[in-house]
Amino acid sequence: MTAPAPGTRSDRPVLALVLSRRRRFTRHVLDRPDIDTVLLRPSGSPVGAPDDRPVFVLHEDAPPAREAARFRAWRAQLGLQPAYFCNPDEAAQPSAHRFAAAAGLPHLSPEQVRRATDKTAMKELFADAGLPAARFRVVTSAAEVADFAAGHGWPVVVKPALSGSSVDTWKVRPGDLAAIDRTLRSRPERTWIVEEYVRGTEHQLCALLHAGDVLDAFIAVNPAPMLDTLSGAMNADITLAPHEREPLDGREVARRVAHALGYRDGYLHAEFFLRPDGSFVMGEIAARLSGAALPDNHGLSRGFDMMAAVADLYVGRRPALAYTLARSVGDLLLPARRGIVSKISPLEELLALPGVISGELTASAGDRLDPPRASNACVGHVHIEGEDSDVVLKRMTDVLSAFTLEVTDEVH
Repeated sequence: MTAPAPGTRSDRPVLALVLSRRRRFTRHVLDRPDIDTVLLRPSGSPVGAPDDRPVFVLHEDAPPAREAARFRAWRAQLGLQPAYFCNPDEAAQPSAHRFAAAAGLPHLSPEQVRRATDKTAMKELFADAGLPAARFRVVTSAAEVADFAAGHGWPVVVKPALSGSSVDTWKVRPGDLAAIDRTLRSRPERTWIVEEYVRGTEHQLCALLHAGDVLDAFIAVNPAPMLDTLSGAMNADITLAPHEREPLDGREVARRVAHALGYRDGYLHAEFFLRPDGSFVMGEIAARLSGAALPDNHGLSRGFDMMAAVADLYVGRRPALAYTLARSVGDLLLPARRGIVSKISPLEELLALPGVISGELTASAGDRLDPPRASNACVGHVHIEGEDSDVVLKRMTDVLSAFTLEVTDEVH
């Protein structure tokens, strides 16, 4: 979209959007003829602006008031004055919302950011919302981890209070204590927690909120817990079809979380576990667009434009959720391995498999791969549909059986 010339005025809402890995959302917003967009990029972010668009680089360590003054001068040259703000970038939540406050834009308060990013604060929020959560404690050594496990059983989960995509998150058994002790002591500046390991299935809950109302909520199931995907288990999310039995009242849980957080407009994401006895335990939350291709699953499942609905929420509009489909859709992350790609299945072959409706490959022959230990590590993904989640899971298994990725060691 072309920005108005300096000195002109547009009747379209102007959104200040922080660049993030949610590139499809960024692309959608930039292509909207009814929204003007000002792009922000945190200085530590590797994500660039598409199409060489003008972008304001936010110096995260600088005083917010100074950055806001720089921003006002910069956006004046574009002839745009944003009244709305959206930050889908998890790592930039604290700095981006401090900046938005200084710039007079809608923002989360420091307390809201804390409760939506700090895993210890999330436990407080769940208690305020009257929702069960996994038991935990802050730890600084393996001895404290072992003490916690003595009361709550092995294995346990050890992770930083501030992290995403399961980075530096570990399932710990007694034989792992020495390695965990080294990890904890090597990063004393971080807050670490130990948490009970919840046996059962992991689920995702996403909700759209407008003016405090939960417009709708969508529940997905993970074929394997996210922590197990780090050891090679299937990495996927499957949105339940509307006719499938849901493990909890998604709208009510989202309403409680949003109320406790004071979150009124936008996309709310949460994770929960369903125990074998049918009870549930909350995991984590985020006051932003969820990662991977999960939002697309929800839209493809119900047959509506999820990106359009989310963009509307962040410019103060109530989206019309007109559903045209009623099916289950999941995204399957295609596994990556370290090395140089010698062979990889063409996307066309994957799209020809039963149920595969779209996809993307991010690697090709000759590429050097060094995937991080993170739940989002992959060489692409495919979306798979079916009448229910069981059918989608079967088709995902078939896709993984057909998918080929061969790598070789680099020759020196």
